[in-house]
Amino acid sequence: MHERERRDLADSLSMKGIDDIYVLKAIGEVPRHKFVPDPLKHLAYNDAALPIGFGQTISQPYTVAFMTAALKLKPNSKVLEIGTGSGYQAAILYNMGMKVYSIERQLDILHNTQKLFDKIGIRVYTKFGDGTLGWNEFAPYNGIIVTAGSPSVPPPLMKQLDIGGKLVIPVGNKDSQILKIITKTGDDQFTTEEIPEFKFVPLIGREGWKDK
Repeated sequence: MHERERRDLADSLSMKGIDDIYVLKAIGEVPRHKFVPDPLKHLAYNDAALPIGFGQTISQPYTVAFMTAALKLKPNSKVLEIGTGSGYQAAILYNMGMKVYSIERQLDILHNTQKLFDKIGIRVYTKFGDGTLGWNEFAPYNGIIVTAGSPSVPPPLMKQLDIGGKLVIPVGNKDSQILKIITKTGDDQFTTEEIPEFKFVPLIGREGWKDK
């Protein structure tokens, strides 16, 4: 029913400069409407962020595609996602053949998303906790993607990145962030590419913004 809308969304992202064929294939296959609240399902294939409750959003498809492509992943890569949220980003990574680990600090959101994953057959390792501390048990990761804006780059995430791996994280104030693409080139050695202007919900945690 929504296949045409998914294809049209993937085509529109391609026209906006997304050229990773595996990312575009995933965008064209993952049913975004299943990750959107019922009253907003008619907007699911618009290229826009949408509220999912609890002060959180499902990211704009262009942002999801851009950040995923920036990881430059190979099949079967181990990826850590900070901020499970709706589950859409994790579903895109899973569709691409990645081994996905995802952390969420809002227990109600996590329970809802875990149920959805079970219902539609997505196998993602999930955890309730402070994403700014990462998930050291399964480190190192080939890629780490942070789906909320942080005041700085959390040191635990840098440490849990594998050599050659990339960390993609929005950094800035609560109104606007720069997307940092950090590549680990050796032990405690990194290179950074910066791309303005992005806007995410705040990353809450010990190494992020403090919860009020």
